[in-house]
Amino acid sequence: MTVTLADVAARARVSPATVSRVLNGNYPVAASTRERVLRAVDDLDYVLNGPASSLAAATSDLVGILVNDIADPFFGIMAGAAQTQIGGPGDGSGRAGGEKLAVICNTGGSPERELTYLTLLQRQRAAAVVLTGGAVENPAHQAAMAAKLVKLADAGTRIVFCGRPPLPEGDALVAALTFDNRGGGRRLTEHLISLGHRRIGYVAGPPERTTTRHRLEGHREALRAAGLDDLPAGDGTADGSGGRGTDDDRLVVHGPYDRRSGYEATLELLRRAPDVTAIVAANDTVALGASAAVRDQGMRIPQDISVAGFDDLPFSVDAVPALTTVRLPLFEAGARAGRLAMGKENPPPGGIATIAAELMIRGSTAAPRG
Repeated sequence: MTVTLADVAARARVSPATVSRVLNGNYPVAASTRERVLRAVDDLDYVLNGPASSLAAATSDLVGILVNDIADPFFGIMAGAAQTQIGGPGDGSGRAGGEKLAVICNTGGSPERELTYLTLLQRQRAAAVVLTGGAVENPAHQAAMAAKLVKLADAGTRIVFCGRPPLPEGDALVAALTFDNRGGGRRLTEHLISLGHRRIGYVAGPPERTTTRHRLEGHREALRAAGLDDLPAGDGTADGSGGRGTDDDRLVVHGPYDRRSGYEATLELLRRAPDVTAIVAANDTVALGASAAVRDQGMRIPQDISVAGFDDLPFSVDAVPALTTVRLPLFEAGARAGRLAMGKENPPPGGIATIAAELMIRGSTAAPRG
């Protein structure tokens, strides 16, 4: 049953006029009253009837693109590409020709903010929502996301995932475009093993992210296949207990997907295992930080230690030496997500498409000395 403004007013114990004032923001309302109204709106999942249409089932000209960090080229490239298909040029006359207004929603990696943006887009009757990047692997958040996406889809919103796997309950999706992060991670580590590396450090992303898990799983698959997953851990342990830890404890450090994390995690890796001959970074930005840490320790790349990244961001080829990495077709994926969101392209069979990752071998990796 459709929730009305009168229902919200009754729940908040105010008049319908007060609810309208709070939602429109055009008249001062006491803070306590405003909070009560907004809580009622959230509790009842009320959707504001905007000016786009008087039909309850109609959608607006708005499309939301959710990103973790618009300053990160990984997200910026996908969002920009999606926008070319969502709000692309019309006939040159200045008249609307079926384009939509694409709005970038920067979540900062916050699960709560992600849900808030989806609620706001639901209230605006968004025509489509594109969610980019890895998802948080938390059952409660996944359940909340699934429920919210179902409500959006029921209201006519087209939902597309770009660069993230579908939820366990993914019936609300038009399509999910997933990257082969696991396969890319495996091929990258296989390359290092083929060069002769046996002690490979790994600077991973946040442990709760799907992207982190899949790339690290690929890395570990390559180590197991080469019989390198049970090497002796050395004299120390990651937890400082002085006992015998596993090799994985010592050779993997988690952190955010940023340069500072790459720098600090690499220093930690070199402290734990000074005999590493190669470092795999969670992404290219992390690899830049890792490279800086290696140089600050007086080592050369790749003569003393090899460094590799992931994503093949635009700066990767201009790094010195150029960065060995795994290329993800970010622009192509973003553009395809935009077409799917606009109904310009048919969804893939089963609604899920896995996008291949390509190994890019450059100067930052070489055979270990000796």
